[in-house]
Amino acid sequence: QVQLVESGGGLVQAGGSLRLSCAASGRTFITFSTYSMGWFRQATGKEREFVAAINWRYTSTYYADSVKGRFTISRDNAKNTVFLQMNSLKPEDTAVYYCTGSMAREPTMNSKDYPYWGQGTQVTVSS
Repeated sequence: QVQLVESGGGLVQAGGSLRLSCAASGRTFITFSTYSMGWFRQATGKEREFVAAINWRYTSTYYADSVKGRFTISRDNAKNTVFLQMNSLKPEDTAVYYCTGSMAREPTMNSKDYPYWGQGTQVTVSS
């Protein structure tokens, strides 16, 4: 059984910070260190959009233009965990944030390339 479990969401004022975590477990993620991992988000009434991704060796990171310079993705392969540090949050960052995993060595920005998804964690930024 494959599980991706997000945590760390919540309510924060504009300009504040949150750190999301995603813990991977299950037989598929025994070799977590070989997976690319990513974060997507979906605001109410909008399509799911790419936020950030990191490759398996932690040598490449990718960000949506809307979060570049404010968000940082990282991973701890020893703990099978990926993180999303979100700083200078804006009301438009309000969404459900989803952790994703892919066996591809290099991640993409296309949600269809990720077969593994968490249940999501709500992030709400008040103005």
